[in-house]
Amino acid sequence: MRRFAATGGVALSLCACGAASAQTSIDLSGYRAAGIYALDPLAGTGPGVSGLEASAVTYARDRGTLFYVGDEGTGVVEITRTGQTVSTMAFSGGANLGWPVTSTHRDAEALAYLGNGVLVVGDERPQSMYRFEYNAGGSTNLAVAPFVSIGAAAGNNGLEGFAWDSRDGSWVTVKQQSPQDVRAGTLSFAVGGGTASLSQLFDPALLAVSSLSDVATLAQVDALSGTSAADNLLVLSLGSRSLLEVTRSGAVLSRFDLSGLLPGNAFEGVTVDENGTIYLIAEQSGGVGDTSMLVALAPIPGPAGWLVMLAGLTLVAAQRRKGA
Repeated sequence: MRRFAATGGVALSLCACGAASAQTSIDLSGYRAAGIYALDPLAGTGPGVSGLEASAVTYARDRGTLFYVGDEGTGVVEITRTGQTVSTMAFSGGANLGWPVTSTHRDAEALAYLGNGVLVVGDERPQSMYRFEYNAGGSTNLAVAPFVSIGAAAGNNGLEGFAWDSRDGSWVTVKQQSPQDVRAGTLSFAVGGGTASLSQLFDPALLAVSSLSDVATLAQVDALSGTSAADNLLVLSLGSRSLLEVTRSGAVLSRFDLSGLLPGNAFEGVTVDENGTIYLIAEQSGGVGDTSMLVALAPIPGPAGWLVMLAGLTLVAAQRRKGA
């Protein structure tokens, strides 16, 4: 892992001292890049897992780590929140790398963590989702995994992202384009195929973006628990180079302009941790070759926040002098 750039050495948290409101919105206008990290092209020592062309990312709260996949579909990579490789797991089980034969391109474009080591990976073209248990250093055969299809085959304009809401087990999914689609509801996974009960959440035209690349729910942010903002979504658009905070009715509450953040600006995935720190994954198609990138966004502390931080640093310094 190479550190590419950073605006600070600390990933700031969403709290009472932040610029964001914990009631109705996190206010992306108050966020800035807290760290930018280059990911290992060939992640770890696992069986043939590529870290190239990163296309989806998810946060594992019970592990304190992130997982991501590349759209080459070779496996999943576990990393720290500063981009260091922790472990890998391969998709394997035959000439198709363990993907079902209907997966003509193994186009992994979506990823969600359900807790207790369980992940769901999405295949864009057949719009199918496969559930498996993570085994560091091991492999899984998706061809025999429990799965569900959420729509007809859509070519290279299909399933681009989904988010799982731990509060009630519901899902939100986004389809890239031609046409764009944002749906919500419940899914059941089964060997041989489960069932999907999804309906359109809102008209994607309300977002006024050229494509939909991923979605994340703010429900897992601790500071938003019990507020209306916990229902809000983060919607990523690669084509419009924008990250949006939206309500479940499609109202855009705040926006973060991704233009110029990276040379390639090829942002494909988004997730958020319990502190409100947002993580973006990019395949980085320009500027630094094919190296995948991780970007952490965090809110800028207001004056009160800086006073709290300064007080903490002063206390630490005093304790060190006392123990010297």
